[in-house]
Amino acid sequence: MKRSNRLVVLTNYFLDNPRKHTQLPYFVDRLNTTKASVSEDLDIIHHVFQSEGLGYLKRTTGAAGGVRFIPENSETLSTSFIEKLCSKLEDAERILPGGYLYMSDLLGDPKTVREIGRVFASAFSDKDIDVVVTVATKGIPLAHATASFLDVPVVIVRRDPKVTEGSSVSINYVSGSSRKIQTMVLPKRSLQEGANVCIIDDFMKAGGTITGMINLLGEFEANVKAIGVLAEADDEEEERVVDDYTSLVKITDVDIKKRNIHVQPGNMQTDQVK
Repeated sequence: MKRSNRLVVLTNYFLDNPRKHTQLPYFVDRLNTTKASVSEDLDIIHHVFQSEGLGYLKRTTGAAGGVRFIPENSETLSTSFIEKLCSKLEDAERILPGGYLYMSDLLGDPKTVREIGRVFASAFSDKDIDVVVTVATKGIPLAHATASFLDVPVVIVRRDPKVTEGSSVSINYVSGSSRKIQTMVLPKRSLQEGANVCIIDDFMKAGGTITGMINLLGEFEANVKAIGVLAEADDEEEERVVDDYTSLVKITDVDIKKRNIHVQPGNMQTDQVK
């Protein structure tokens, strides 16, 4: 196989299998070439991934040595994407009764959702995540996108138990926006005890739902390593009950009468600047 062909095959393999450790003999056999040629190919791909701000190849030596692709957005790409999100969310046509914003179009766009997942995965790449957890329903596509780049499974917390999921653990929590007592459940077999967890949600106001998830995960002795929120609301009337989180955008003002929305980058960009 010519080098140009090998590079296409290898690149496609890494993009389809992020974070998967693969030993070099696998590539030697598949491409019918030598270990030296594969090593040179990997050097080229690594350089291009880095120059394009897409991530890098992490290589290990020894008997069990191999390579894995670590997808990471460059700071420049992440900043540009977040700025575009802010611009889209400032469209006055998104204002709904009660001051809510219409975001279903963004959550239904595969390219946008995939890029959100890439940005979150880049931010949490060093957290040793075992599973991504979200609550039904709008956070599900974001969780799956993030998990695909972290190469981990997704666990979905629901409001009601499902007969098909077996016995479940349930807790009551206080919703941050409505201050109502609500219930969330998680099947016992869905999460291993002591797992390292990344929580992903689409929107956070006071943080009551996320706090409920944290308490529920505590029943499994899980370690919450990261919390990612697509959009947070800056509301002085609501006391924030979650402190350690990463947000992509921050909605600072929604004026229903003037039909005006102000959105700025979330604390992820602020932390990058620091």
